[in-house]
Amino acid sequence: MSADLTKLEQHLATRSYVEGYTPSQADVHVFKLVASAPDASKFPHVTRWYTHIKSYAAEHASLPGSSTAGEAFAAGAAPAAAAAADDDDEVDLFGSDEEEDAEAERIKAERVAEYNAKKAGKAKPVAKSVVTLDVKPWDDETDMKALEESVRSIEQDGLLWGASKLVPIGYGIKKLQITLVIEDEKVSLDDLQEKLAEFEDYIQSTDVAAMQKL
Repeated sequence: MSADLTKLEQHLATRSYVEGYTPSQADVHVFKLVASAPDASKFPHVTRWYTHIKSYAAEHASLPGSSTAGEAFAAGAAPAAAAAADDDDEVDLFGSDEEEDAEAERIKAERVAEYNAKKAGKAKPVAKSVVTLDVKPWDDETDMKALEESVRSIEQDGLLWGASKLVPIGYGIKKLQITLVIEDEKVSLDDLQEKLAEFEDYIQSTDVAAMQKL
């Protein structure tokens, strides 16, 4: 097949596969004829295609289509011509400039989609923290139920309020101790405490009593 690598290089310059838009038996047939990885400096498109089809090695037998187009290509005919063997019209092996541009754009979009899919699959786990927050009222006459409702009224992406309890701190005064889970990149504790300070009718101050990374 080495003598035909130039033809295959030209064919794959504007295409991802020997035939169609997904790996098929046509690719498997030509892949077996190539036998070994080509010289990437001379045949970059064939190398790209060869590596891609090789990654499907375990699935070669189950890929769709037939080897007819691959056999036709190896014999010197374009896959499109083999598919239209009964058509008397002349087949344009290279297509118009517009067709080539459209095909190049399609290949580019396909590669971007594959890259994004791989990138998404390798996304790092979201960093989260469990925080215990002490919320102190002004005095023993502060409505602690209203205070807690004010605290929980703050909603934002990456913030989840958890369990709470009232803890005596002296002179009949109790503080609200509440647990929350935050996504570190989305929620700033400083900003959150500033928002809580706006409930000045109930809240005197807030302190981070404990913080642990998940």
